Amino acid sequence: MDKLIERLSDTFSWERLSRYLVADLLPDLAVAALVFGAFYLLHRGVARVANAALSRTTVDETARLFVLAVLRYTILTIGAVSTLAQLGIDTGGLITSLGVAGLTIGFAARDTLSNIISGIFIFWDRPFVVGDLVEVGSSYGMVKEITMRSTRIVTVDGKMLAVPNSTIVNSTVASYTNFPHLRLDIELTIGVDEDIERVRELLLGLVQGGPYESEPAPRVVVTAVNDYNLAIELRAWITDERQHVALRFQLREQAYEALRSAGVEMPLETLALAPVEVRRAG
Repeated sequence: MDKLIERLSDTFSWERLSRYLVADLLPDLAVAALVFGAFYLLHRGVARVANAALSRTTVDETARLFVLAVLRYTILTIGAVSTLAQLGIDTGGLITSLGVAGLTIGFAARDTLSNIISGIFIFWDRPFVVGDLVEVGSSYGMVKEITMRSTRIVTVDGKMLAVPNSTIVNSTVASYTNFPHLRLDIELTIGVDEDIERVRELLLGLVQGGPYESEPAPRVVVTAVNDYNLAIELRAWITDERQHVALRFQLREQAYEALRSAGVEMPLETLALAPVEVRRAG
């Protein structure tokens, strides 16, 4: 037993450990640090050059950010593998082990993987790009950034929404930017005895010139005939989609004031309940 302890003490003596650290491990660590540092500087330099080159082309913001992200992660991944190889680690076996572990993690992180794959589809299909005004479900705002996991939208009230990419891929996305004209619809009600042509003239006078387009021409249409009112809709077209929320509020208020000032009745649909006397039999 004493001999075993003595042999272990000789094997793991501080002298041998220090000799191993100084002669073998420290040089490898130094070289590995230099290798990773070189790849780190390379990834920053390549990203800077690629960003400058892409900025001079017609590539949109979304594609530019995607290309830069791919370049960064690719160079850093190669740098990490080269660093491990410099330390004498079998990278082939490590990659195989990571592959097996990746399958296990993949089952546990299905939602995250789904978002990443959906992000690739968004970059490829390009239903919208950074800077577009979009509506996803009940969320409306400007696309600020598209990452591999989520799309970040700044709403009109200043909130930043991180919408999972899988939600976007599986939802109907309304874009307010991809077409030259955007229509504003203002719903109103007028009395059933009102002169429709007079009301039409009043409302169309509000959308002549300014931010409103003459072609397609604005219209006033009757959308429903109810018992106590007529449902009408003022339809006007604009070209600056960034103003459509403010213009909708403004036009609705102007339409109400124009009809009220002209004495146009604007009743709401009502429900009248009449009491009925019920007599008990017998």
